[in-house]
Amino acid sequence: MQLNFCPVCGEKPVLRQHPTDGPVAWCPRCGDWRYPLFAIAVSVAVLDPGRTRMLLIRQYGEKDAVFTAGYVDKGETAEDAVVREVREELGMTARELTFCRSRWYAPSETLMLHYSVTVPEDEPSPNWEVDGWEWVPIGEARSRVAPGGLAEQLLDDYLETR
Repeated sequence: MQLNFCPVCGEKPVLRQHPTDGPVAWCPRCGDWRYPLFAIAVSVAVLDPGRTRMLLIRQYGEKDAVFTAGYVDKGETAEDAVVREVREELGMTARELTFCRSRWYAPSETLMLHYSVTVPEDEPSPNWEVDGWEWVPIGEARSRVAPGGLAEQLLDDYLETR
């Protein structure tokens, strides 16, 4: 991704050959290299303590189920973001965090870090972002997510690491 403006001074960068990294944006005003910026987010497979059921949610009027997810805040670790998102979106306590895999999500230029957690609570108390939720036996989860979408890829990542 080419930067349109230098995030430090606002000047339009030019593409120059970096000695080791290949073509990279160069800010003529700052006299420095400007690497692409992108977002980092976490997605979370929320599981019951026995790891037999998965909590899938629906958000923003969508019909297909997705995982709890959110962006990592500046200064926050990915693991802290997992705990915060599960608490904020579901009102639940994340335990036993396990990293599954990272994936690049091109539509929003976001690096997704996928985790699984267990929660001791059986009933979420979701916030305004969650339209609906259901506990699904792990073997049935694939039938609830959109085929070919990011949620299906993240589900596969979880299933490969468990």
